[in-house]
Amino acid sequence: MLKPKYPAPDTYAPVTVHPAPVPATGQQENAPVPVAAPAGLAALAPKTPGAAVALAAGGVAGVLALASVAVSLLLAVAVTAVALSISAVVVLFLIRALRQEFTNH
Repeated sequence: MLKPKYPAPDTYAPVTVHPAPVPATGQQENAPVPVAAPAGLAALAPKTPGAAVALAAGGVAGVLALASVAVSLLLAVAVTAVALSISAVVVLFLIRALRQEFTNH
């Protein structure tokens, strides 16, 4: 009753394609040799002025985004430091007030 029913295995057979033989002629053709694409960072270089402007604008936008994140993190640290210093002054004031209360009685 609780035994799972497994599906039947697929009957997929890969199809192999054999290229047709080319008849040999007595004459050799001088086919142009394909030029390999440049590897590395040279392939990423912009080829048009518009692409260069777009790349520069993207770089500037990325730097501005990272700078805004850094400034917001520094602002959060500054606000936390101010809050902790204010709370430390309040706690110090309360401790001094309690000490004076116990010494007077």
